[in-house]
Amino acid sequence: MRTVDLSPLYRSFIGFDHLASLMDAAARTDKQPSFPPYNIELLDQDKYQITMAVAGFSEQELSIESQSNTLKVSGTKAQKSAQPERQFIHQGIAERSFERKFQLGDHVKVISAALEHGLLVINLLREVPEALKPRKIEIGTGNVLESK
Repeated sequence: MRTVDLSPLYRSFIGFDHLASLMDAAARTDKQPSFPPYNIELLDQDKYQITMAVAGFSEQELSIESQSNTLKVSGTKAQKSAQPERQFIHQGIAERSFERKFQLGDHVKVISAALEHGLLVINLLREVPEALKPRKIEIGTGNVLESK
């Protein structure tokens, strides 16, 4: 497989080093976990929703943590000894523990989470502070190079 050198991005785009490092990480060939399946939807300009299929998990077995720009969703199944022994002919519903991490953009926070019909729905909102929003700069007239 061919590798791509992204170091010119670090020199050309000041302040986008986080984006370049994310691209580096995406280019790695590490196996990404595929369980549980999930969707990420854009509901509005600054509203997002993550929906995860967590059939067989109860609210007590699920954990959602948000720290810095990382959202971690994990599920821990109860010990097998506490459950009666079952004999499956086909087991298509996974009953294994999982941990899935999502990288959140700047100023994105978790609003709410709900579990219904085996789907865990997490609502996210991006709230950019007023100080960081773009502002219009008026262009004045006159000689700005004059010393006072």
